[in-house]
Amino acid sequence: MMRKHLLLATAIAAAFAGGVRAAEGFAFADSPFVFDAGAALRMRQEIMHNVPSAPYGVLGKIGVYRGKTKNQMRFRPEVWMQLKAGESWRLFARINDEFRAGIVKKTHNSTFPGEVVLDNLFVEGKGLFGDFLDLRLGRQDLYRLYGLTHIFSDGTPGDGSCSTYADMANIALHVDEDSWIDLFSLWTHDREELRWGTKRSRHVRKTGFGRGEPEMDDWGFGVIWNSRIDLLDYKLFWIRKDTASFHRDGVKHPHRYVNLFGAKLEPHWTEEFSTPLEAMTQIGRTGDHDDLRAWAVYAGFDWKKAVQKGSWRPFWNGGLLYLSGDKNTANEDGGHAAWDPMWYRGVDDGEMFVYGCANYGVNWWSNMINLKTAFGVEFGYRHKAQVMAGPIWTAEKDGLGGGDGRFKGFLTQARYDFPIYIANKEEGGRLEVFGHILAELFNPGDYFESDKPAYFFRWQLDFRF
Repeated sequence: MMRKHLLLATAIAAAFAGGVRAAEGFAFADSPFVFDAGAALRMRQEIMHNVPSAPYGVLGKIGVYRGKTKNQMRFRPEVWMQLKAGESWRLFARINDEFRAGIVKKTHNSTFPGEVVLDNLFVEGKGLFGDFLDLRLGRQDLYRLYGLTHIFSDGTPGDGSCSTYADMANIALHVDEDSWIDLFSLWTHDREELRWGTKRSRHVRKTGFGRGEPEMDDWGFGVIWNSRIDLLDYKLFWIRKDTASFHRDGVKHPHRYVNLFGAKLEPHWTEEFSTPLEAMTQIGRTGDHDDLRAWAVYAGFDWKKAVQKGSWRPFWNGGLLYLSGDKNTANEDGGHAAWDPMWYRGVDDGEMFVYGCANYGVNWWSNMINLKTAFGVEFGYRHKAQVMAGPIWTAEKDGLGGGDGRFKGFLTQARYDFPIYIANKEEGGRLEVFGHILAELFNPGDYFESDKPAYFFRWQLDFRF
């Protein structure tokens, strides 16, 4: 089965590559339009064991522990196309798919196609009206949007990392050289309708809360002020998120909304050293007229050696992330003081957390105190090695892990990124082959019922044409 999937993924990538080679940077005669296209293939193997709590963990139920090893291959081919008009306008489209082959046990979406999705389709304009206005309208990625890394990460966390999109309108108004305003509105869908796939993949959930029950769309809008004063970069923002009502375990959970008010300050003390600080609060209500109040803080540091040609570039960063929680999370509809992650629902510090540890739902980061530090070095294009480690607690003792304490455990992660083949771009080449190896070890604390160490291992290869 795995060999069949590998051959199929390779054939798809080869077809994409062959189809787009002739289109690289094709300019129409006597026209401002330039057409370009490309493709990519991602292959990875994931192995995990003893990860606390099952995917799509359920509130109020003790975590399920993976006594057996999960071992699977994952393939994600994608193809993109863009049409540029002059220096200002661009139309971009991308489709991708992900299908899997279980090595230990057959996976449910191991039949090709898993789910082919139109995951990007937007029009972009830059430097309009004398460099006053930038805009991007349509389906686009959310990952680390606006530099607000604890608010935006993934629009579709329940789809197995196929994509990170949302349907969105994004406008930037440039006030002066150091100040601008970002305005946005977005919609994320629980189930994708613009798709092609198997009958089973039609039931793939996108928003990923709880068990990813039907009809749980969410949407939002916001305003972000960006500016700089001497050595200080800062952002002030108001963001609103609405979540549709949904059913879980036969219980209907009401519509809810939150208003997030926050600030991000990042003083750059030197060219190499900065200390980012974020403070955020949420105020909202549920459809049952219950008040929601939560808060979050991040305090960190970031040091990276200034770029010097031909030299290694070591770095050291870390920080403390606090997301408020609620002792009554299990019986009060997600808690009235528990932090709503907004769209910060992707992989951040630990791949293992996607499959457990976030007991409120897949990638639903809330009720957490995460202290971490990372050391590493960059030593060339796509060459990077790092080690990250730190303890994790819950902000409130909610009991969802099955244990009697707040200490979730200690996570250690090591990762090495490396290039395999990089074409000479000055000669018109564009093929890149690179990969990484990632390993995680999690020692559970008294929050969980089990004290068995858990591990996660992945190797990955990426081909870009």
